[in-house]
Amino acid sequence: MTIEILFRQLAPAGELPNLNRSSSAHLERKFPVDSHSTEDQHREDSHTVQQREIRCFVNFCQMMSSRLARPVLAATTRQAPRCATRSYAAAASIDPKPPVPLFGVDGTYASALYTAAAKSSTLDSIARSLTSLHQVLKSDAKLSPILHAPSLSDADKSAIIAELEKHAGGSDKQGTMKNFLHTLAENNRLGLLEGVCEKFTELMSAYRGEMELVITSAQKLEDRVVRRLETAIGKSEYSQGKKIKVVTKVNPEILGGLVVEIGDRTIDYSVSAKIAKLNKLLTDTV
Repeated sequence: MTIEILFRQLAPAGELPNLNRSSSAHLERKFPVDSHSTEDQHREDSHTVQQREIRCFVNFCQMMSSRLARPVLAATTRQAPRCATRSYAAAASIDPKPPVPLFGVDGTYASALYTAAAKSSTLDSIARSLTSLHQVLKSDAKLSPILHAPSLSDADKSAIIAELEKHAGGSDKQGTMKNFLHTLAENNRLGLLEGVCEKFTELMSAYRGEMELVITSAQKLEDRVVRRLETAIGKSEYSQGKKIKVVTKVNPEILGGLVVEIGDRTIDYSVSAKIAKLNKLLTDTV
């Protein structure tokens, strides 16, 4: 299914039929919108180990950033202004083509929504609406089974759309979000909404020139530690001069330390990786 065919219904000019809200009460009835080691005597305190790994990683990033500091400063100093800006110049139009290719059915819908939003100059408002919807979907586990239900009646779908619009918030003067939700419902794809939200976030990050920084730790990191890591990596060559968008994950299987992913690079400072290297060294030696 091409984007053009898929989103003919999303054109602002087309007006959708009035939604049946008689089932809103029915919809509201359906859904309202840390183990200790046994070998502590043989290892350091986990918090101490984590702090040491973080200091080591930050120092490494600061060392990398020092290599680029002077060339970047010199290039900035030499650069001259190209031309004066005219106050009466018209704002540049947004390219409706998605900045990066996406895959899967949810990726197809996200790309189609991006195109429709770009043409109607509502990218930012649509992004905010999807962020709000994504938070609602993640906070209430009961919603996913409802959206995936194959036996939803037209009245139920209309009630779901009305409820989702409330949580989306913001102004939808062009009707893009309303049309998009209606299209999902008509094609029995409401269950893809969470995936569409995530894929649309990828498109917006690419559009804004952001680079995703994924920090995985064995335990949840404090906010000040995350900010420190973000600053250190932002000054290093790994950021490539782009704005960084931080995503934190917790994976107890790495045992300690950090795993940092940025762009196509992975920096593994985890305890599990060090143990694996030691095991390999011992095996190869024998």
